[in-house]
Formats: sequence, C-alpha cells, structure tokens
Amino acid sequence: MRVTFLGTSGAIPTTQRNTSSVFVNREGDYLLFDCGEGTQRQMMRYGTGFAIDHLFVSHLHGDHVLGIPGLLQTWDFNERDAPIAIHTPAGTRGDLRQLIEANGTSPSYPVRINEVSTGDVALSREEYEVRVIGTQHRCPSVGYVLAEADRKGRFDREKAEAELGMSPGPKYSKLHRGEPVEHDGRTVQPEEVVGPPRPGRTLVYTGDTLPTDSVVDASEDADLLIHDATFAQDRADRAQATAHSTAAEAADVARQAGVTSLALTHISTRYAGQADRLEAEASEVFDGEVFVAKDGLKRAVEFPDAD
Repeated sequence: MRVTFLGTSGAIPTTQRNTSSVFVNREGDYLLFDCGEGTQRQMMRYGTGFAIDHLFVSHLHGDHVLGIPGLLQTWDFNERDAPIAIHTPAGTRGDLRQLIEANGTSPSYPVRINEVSTGDVALSREEYEVRVIGTQHRCPSVGYVLAEADRKGRFDREKAEAELGMSPGPKYSKLHRGEPVEHDGRTVQPEEVVGPPRPGRTLVYTGDTLPTDSVVDASEDADLLIHDATFAQDRADRAQATAHSTAAEAADVARQAGVTSLALTHISTRYAGQADRLEAEASEVFDGEVFVAKDGLKRAVEFPDAD
C-alpha cells in the first residue's frame, strides 16, 4: 500500500502546498480521498495517474472538492466510459451534483454519488473495505478507514519437510488454504503447519475535524493515521472555533489509539516554513513516528509484522 500526498495545505493553497487530497494505491486499486482545486495537476506532477474508480469526500468545503469538476471533465476529454463512484456525507448529494454540473454539462460516463453515514461500509472488497467514521466539523463530515482483511498465517515449510516428510507441491497449497490433506496414511490438519492469521494494514483519513472519540476508536492500532493538524497549540482557541485540530491534539488522538505512524496535514498558511514546529509539538505528546505531510511525499504503509 502506497500513499501519495497530493495536497496538504489548509483552506488556502500556497506555493508549496496544494489543497487537500490523498491518493492511495492499494495493491493496484487506486483510491482518492478528497479532491481540492488543482488535484488533477498534482496527480500528473507526482505520477499517480488518473485511473481511480472511487473518490471519498470528507465534506464539501471548497478546499476539499473544487478539484472534482476539472478532474471529471479531463476524464471526459480522455473518453472515459467506466463509471466513477463518489462517496459523500449524507445529505450532500444534491450539492455535489450541482458542483459537478455547474458549467451546464454532465459527464458522458456514469457518475454515481453514494451518500454515506457513520458506520457504513462505503467500499467492500474481498481483501479490504473502506469504512465510514464520524468526525466533527462545521458541516456534514465523515472520515474513512481503509482496513485490510487478515492474511493467511505463515506456512512452516521446515516443519512440513522435516517432521512430516512432506515435499513441496499441491499439498502445501491446500494446507495454506485451510484444507486438510492425506499424507503417509494420516490426515494432516492445516494448523499443524500454518500459523495464526496475520493482521492486514489499516489507514485512517480524518479530513477536517476536532479531536473526537470516534476517530480514536476507529484508529485503534492503525498503521497510519492522517489527521487534521491545522494549528499549533497557541492557536487552540482558533482550532476549537473553526472545528479543526492542533498538532498536539492530533498527536493525543494517535497516542490514545496506539497507532504506528501519524501524518499531520491540512497545515495553515501561517506555518509556511515552520512545519517543524507542528511536528515538535506533536512529538511531545505522541512517542510513535510523527511527520508533517508535504505535497508529493510518497509513503509506504507496511504490514504490522513486517521485518
């Protein structure tokens, strides 16, 4: 799983940071979380490509959605015919449709707008799902959790060969799939040579939000939490008034949830050239890995049991 940060600024872009958007390549499935103005140019600039089928919108503030009409139009120019699913908070379908059709035209391919609420599964695949979590902002808003299914346990080839006298072949595959096999006059059960299931990876994207218990709960043991960190702690009152988080508050969410890594994003323009200040404040609260995301940063999300 690889994350590319396409836009990491707050409400206003800067020369160094575009507005909010995060691209995720999950084993060849391309997912986009939010789509601020200029996102399609960022996709070209950082080489992600346009081949997404699902766009997950956290809320409809302009810095998170104004890139959608341009991206849809580009697909139209490129003769796209595959449908695109846009997931958006409950009650916002009409507003999003108006945004898409603001120039008086509609895409020639299907655009499916799926309203989602806390607890919904926005996207379900055999290997993973994208769940909807509650956030707290100044308008209808949600966050998303990309959670992979458990993987098969490790196959103990040494035991299979040395203790059971079993040579590599189809029996190995059957055992690894959880099926018993007959060997040397007895039935070999999968658990004799296959370890317990191993956890998949979990990524959490909050969009804009105050620190909330719902995000803490949803982020438990996550491998990467991408959290709103608009302000430094001396602007905590401003963060509260605008329903954003400080870097230290984001770090406290990460600490409570026990995540592996914390990415701070949605950085206010007042911290241009001072991102290390936010990282330092967060590091005082959270002793795991913490970094301020920047445009173009590519980040691999490793398996929890990776060496």
